[in-house]
Amino acid sequence: MSAQTFTPDVGLRITPTAAAHIRKQIERTPGTEGFRVGLKTSGCSGYMYVVDLVTQPQQDDRKFIVDGDITIFVDAKSLPLINGTEIDFVKEGLNSMFRFNNPNAESECGCGESISIRQEA
Repeated sequence: MSAQTFTPDVGLRITPTAAAHIRKQIERTPGTEGFRVGLKTSGCSGYMYVVDLVTQPQQDDRKFIVDGDITIFVDAKSLPLINGTEIDFVKEGLNSMFRFNNPNAESECGCGESISIRQEA
């Protein structure tokens, strides 16, 4: 499984399966400029991943091109918390979802919906 790195200083990788899924979603939605990945304060562990298609980038977004043609937007506040994360897209039975392998995550809640982040992140 190969992955694409944004820059040497900021690492966010996507697997080929995630790239294919993101590309398909962008192509299906006219006016989409890219794909947003971030964290928001939520859940019992502290943070929850948020993903969305971007039609209008936010002022504090950092923009990265991965896998040759996929534009990824990450807000400045989330960037250090997800640095080093690998994004995969998996199918389990009838369900499909993004799976995040974040080296900054200290723990996950029991339901798997939220994570806590190491203090030094």
